[in-house]
Amino acid sequence: MRGILYGVGLGPGDPDLITVKSSRLISEARVIAYPSLSGGESFARSIAADLITTGVEEIVMDVPMSVERGPAQTAYDVGAKQIEAALLSGKNVVCLCEGDPFFYGSFMYIYARLVKNYQIEVVPGVTSITACAARAGTPLAARNERLTVLPGPLPAEELRVRIEGAESVAIMKVGRHLKKIRGVIGELGLTEQAMYIERVSLPDELVCSLKNAPEKAPYFSMIILTKGADPWL
Repeated sequence: MRGILYGVGLGPGDPDLITVKSSRLISEARVIAYPSLSGGESFARSIAADLITTGVEEIVMDVPMSVERGPAQTAYDVGAKQIEAALLSGKNVVCLCEGDPFFYGSFMYIYARLVKNYQIEVVPGVTSITACAARAGTPLAARNERLTVLPGPLPAEELRVRIEGAESVAIMKVGRHLKKIRGVIGELGLTEQAMYIERVSLPDELVCSLKNAPEKAPYFSMIILTKGADPWL
């Protein structure tokens, strides 16, 4: 019999935000898989560390941080092969993914490689967007309002057009693009309505207005923008 692959969402970083189902699967796992930055530690594993039992087989997918897609895709190819070998031997595999597996989650790349031939269960997790909104005290949408999610690496002109036509906006992957994004929001006269959040739910979390944000931002940072005062009232 083939094993089952579980893709479990871990939430944005605080272990207390791991769901009960994900906690159970991780604590019962005999094989776990997770991505790590090339040559560095795994953020996903650090979130779930207290749930991982001694003697668990660990499959580490060493994913390089590069704007080129090729190296990362190769890392997922290798990881999928290792997971496949465990599944073929009858072992269940729990794959860890920070945030939610299907919302900018690394697990989707493993899922795409294995879903045609293996049983896979995806366990959703708390997304960074909902965690950031909660910490910033900023509801994202009400009634018939629309929420627009934008990745920070988009060109400035595309960001401008999409923000202009949106009601509420969450800009993810801010990182090295903070200056560009801050400039676009400033040109639109929306700086006062924008909140900046970095490393949400972690001990070094920062929540402030965009105008008070630092000059440099880490990869795990976000800007939430709502047009108008108290739009949910």
